[in-house]
Amino acid sequence: MPITITMPALSPTMTEGNLSRWLKREGEKVSPGEVIAEIETDKATMEVEATEEGILGKILVGEGTEGVPVNTPIALLLEEGEDPSVLEQAAPASAPAAPPPTAETPAPAPPAPAPEVPPAPAAAAPAEPTAAPAPAPEGERIFASPLARRMAARAGIDLRTIRGSGPHGRIVKADVERAIAARVEVVPAEKAPPAAAAPAPPPEAAYEEIPLSTMRKVIARRLTEAKRDIPHFYLTIDCTLDQLLDMRRRLNERPGAEYKLSVNDFVIKAVALAIREVPDVNASWGGDRIYRYRDIDISVAVAIPGGLITPIVRRADRKGLATISAEMKEMAARAREGKLLPEEYQGGGFSISNLGMYGIREFAAVINPPQACILAVGAGEKRPVVRDGALAVATVMTVTLSVDHRVVDGALGARFLQAFKALIEDPLALLL
Repeated sequence: MPITITMPALSPTMTEGNLSRWLKREGEKVSPGEVIAEIETDKATMEVEATEEGILGKILVGEGTEGVPVNTPIALLLEEGEDPSVLEQAAPASAPAAPPPTAETPAPAPPAPAPEVPPAPAAAAPAEPTAAPAPAPEGERIFASPLARRMAARAGIDLRTIRGSGPHGRIVKADVERAIAARVEVVPAEKAPPAAAAPAPPPEAAYEEIPLSTMRKVIARRLTEAKRDIPHFYLTIDCTLDQLLDMRRRLNERPGAEYKLSVNDFVIKAVALAIREVPDVNASWGGDRIYRYRDIDISVAVAIPGGLITPIVRRADRKGLATISAEMKEMAARAREGKLLPEEYQGGGFSISNLGMYGIREFAAVINPPQACILAVGAGEKRPVVRDGALAVATVMTVTLSVDHRVVDGALGARFLQAFKALIEDPLALLL
C-alpha cells in the first residue's frame, strides 16, 4: 500500500501552508532525511524531509498551491517493489489548484445591492480524533532521532506518548511536530468569538485586489485578538542618549573592531538588564495564573516583505553587545530571506519594536501575545531640555511601554522603565 505524505504542521500554530516547490519529481527515489519539498508558512520557508524510503509515485498537490490545510495528502510514496498501478486506487481527491493571479480591475461597475445574508450554517463536527498511542513501559528503550529528542524536551512532550513513523517505529522530527500541533487547544463552539462582519463592498473608484498572504492573514488574526482580548495601557518616558552615542562611536572606532554596534543593540541589552532588575514584567497571562519566565529572551520586530517577524535573542542578559549585534544582523538577514527556523522566532518573554530609523518620534505598539509587554522605541533627536535650571540641547529618545494590565500594573511598569532609563543614560553599566 502506498505511503501517504501529508502537509506537515511546521509550528504549533500552523493550520495551512503554501507548497512552494517540489525538490523531487515523480519516479525519483527518496531516502529518509532527504529534503523533498519546500513549504511556505506564515513566517518562513521550511524544508520538508522524507521519513520513509521509496519512490515518489504521485504528486497530489502541485507547486505554487496556496492554503493547503495541515494533514492534507500532498504526495504518495511507493515502497520498494510496489506496483505503480496501486496509486490510482490509493490516491485521495486532489487538492484544489492554485487560483490564477487576479488582474488589475480598471473601473468596476457600481455594485448591486447586497442580497440578504442567510444565517451561517452550523460548523461541521470535527473529525473524531485519532486515539493516542499507549505510553511505552517505564525503562523501555525509545528509538528517536537526536533532533526529535531535543524538540520534545523543549516542548515538554514525553516521547513515550508518540508513535514513531520512521523506519522500525523510530520517532522523527515530523512526529514531534504533529504532537506539538495536536496540543493546540480547540475553542469550543459556544466559546468561539463571534463571526467576522461581512466584508465591505468593493470601492467604486478604480482599485487593485491584493490577495492576502498566509503571513498577512496570521498578522491580522493575532493583532485583532490582541487588541480585543488584552487590556492594554501605555507608559511613556524620555531617555537622553548623548553618553550612549558617544560610547557607541568610540567602540565602533576601536582598531580591529569586528562589529558595528547600533543603538538598537544597546536597547536590547538595556531591556534585558532592566528585566533582570524587575523580573515580573517577563511574564504572560495564563487564564487562572501568571507564567513568569526564568530566561530573559527578547523578541525583536523585524520588517520583512509582506509583514514582520520577531527573531529572538535568547538569554540576552548574559550576552555582550558585540554578540547581540552579530546575532541580530544574522537573524534579520535570514528573516528577510524567509529562512528562520521556528524555534528562532517562536517564544520570547518580552518584545521590542524600534521605528527610530524611520524618524518616528513616538508610537505605541500592539502587544505580541502571549507576552505581557512590548517596548516601542522612537528616534533619538535633538530637543531642548532643562539642566541645572538652564536651557540646554540634548539627544532624546522617547519610548512607550505597552502593558497587559492583567499581568503588569502601572507601578511595576514604571519601575521597569526607570531601570531601563538609568541603563540607557549610564551606558557603562551595559558593559559590566
